[in-house]
Amino acid sequence: MRTRVGVFFGGISVEHEVSVISALQAMKAMDDQQYEPIPIFISKDRSWYTGEELLDIEQYKELDKLLEKAQKVTVTRDDSGKVVLQKDPVPKFGKKFVAEIDLAFPILHGTFGEDGAIQGFFELLDLPYVGCDVASSAAGMDKVMMKQILRDSKLPVLDYVWFYSNHWVDDSEEIIDMTEEKFGYPVIVKPANLGSSVGIGTAENREELEEAVEEAMGFAVKIVIEPMVEDMTEVNCSVVGDFEEVEASVIEEVLKTEEILSYQDKYGGSGSKSDGGAAKGMENTDRVIPAPLSDDRTIEVQELAKDTFQILGCSGVSRIDFIIDKTKDKVYINEINTIPGSLSFYLWDPAGKNYTELTHQLIQLALKRKRDREKITFSIDSNLFSLQSAQGMKGSKNGSKQ
Repeated sequence: MRTRVGVFFGGISVEHEVSVISALQAMKAMDDQQYEPIPIFISKDRSWYTGEELLDIEQYKELDKLLEKAQKVTVTRDDSGKVVLQKDPVPKFGKKFVAEIDLAFPILHGTFGEDGAIQGFFELLDLPYVGCDVASSAAGMDKVMMKQILRDSKLPVLDYVWFYSNHWVDDSEEIIDMTEEKFGYPVIVKPANLGSSVGIGTAENREELEEAVEEAMGFAVKIVIEPMVEDMTEVNCSVVGDFEEVEASVIEEVLKTEEILSYQDKYGGSGSKSDGGAAKGMENTDRVIPAPLSDDRTIEVQELAKDTFQILGCSGVSRIDFIIDKTKDKVYINEINTIPGSLSFYLWDPAGKNYTELTHQLIQLALKRKRDREKITFSIDSNLFSLQSAQGMKGSKNGSKQ
């Protein structure tokens, strides 16, 4: 019997369309002798759908018509404890459930998909799922949390200033003064918990800094400012594994058309189209694989990628992005993508791991984590209510007066 894999994609983040592309690629790559991929599309209005129609990228060009044909569902547990896709609304007569799923495969980039939100939902359902858990997803998504964790572990990250939007509104002058004193110009401004270069800007002076922060605040309430590395190379490395064992991919050098890699660079480049008319997502980016690095630098980046992955507690596949400051000849960890575009399959293929093998490995890692967690005690058999005295019910911790 094939494992029924619920592939969750779409979502309400700014990376909605990229998620659709990545998910359709992954479902097509799965070994259909072992796995039955079940598409579960989350629309921008937070409705959930399933159906064979969702597998055809061409139909997304007329989304309203596509969703009229798809089956609206909710994900829940039935009376026997199985995770099922239940029709929404639930019919009074006839079949209530569309499908049963054994495992979740989230391919949701960005907010509410890559930040631990949907992972928490899977935990509550007791449903095994591919990729990072709640804590590592949240830490990886938040650039400030990530930097703090990695810096405490002595890994190289760029220095930074961070603040919430209300701090900026209350005293922007203090933040600007702090930035100028610490870095000078130019600087780069980023939303702290958003990916795909959305909301990122650069500033060469005070006025541009104000504009960049205002732009970033349109996408997040937590903002990061970093010094701009002007003479730099951007390289990425993917990692697969878990807390016990990891492996690093080949390294890519990402080429850019502007001073920072833009959303257009990542997802709207010059690549061709895959079967079914889907743009190739991150595979579409102009890149050099393998990156033209020395053997020592290649090993350094790969080891830093593996350290980052394990220190943050990641699982499944991630892509770690680096900045190489050519002036200082120093490597900095820029960010981690815990559900990378196209699942970074293009970084594994050159080493002999094709996309089908990658998806198989990711599913097996999810099942391994489920087995590991079944050995851990999460609750104990007790009934504190039966032990409570009348005095204890009044609020005293030990049930007696002092």
